[in-house]
Amino acid sequence: MKRSLKKLPKFKSEADERRFWQRHDSTRYVDWSKAESVHFPDLKPTSHAISLRVPSYLLIRIKERANELHIPYQSLMKEYLAEGVFRRKRS
Repeated sequence: MKRSLKKLPKFKSEADERRFWQRHDSTRYVDWSKAESVHFPDLKPTSHAISLRVPSYLLIRIKERANELHIPYQSLMKEYLAEGVFRRKRS
């Protein structure tokens, strides 16, 4: 037996739509069995500038290693941070 879906209202603003979905169950309005997976390969995660104090010798070593790898040292630092976070998460 197929259940009939409710008709979506017209929203005046994104804020109105957000409030609507906070109060309503989407399964009454959307047939999720017909949903398709979507990928956004070009999206970059939002990043934030931070100030981080590191010893001079460490920054020099990081810059040297980044130069060997032909990548910006800040990118290498982000890789190192991510590796550390995920390594600790698995422990």
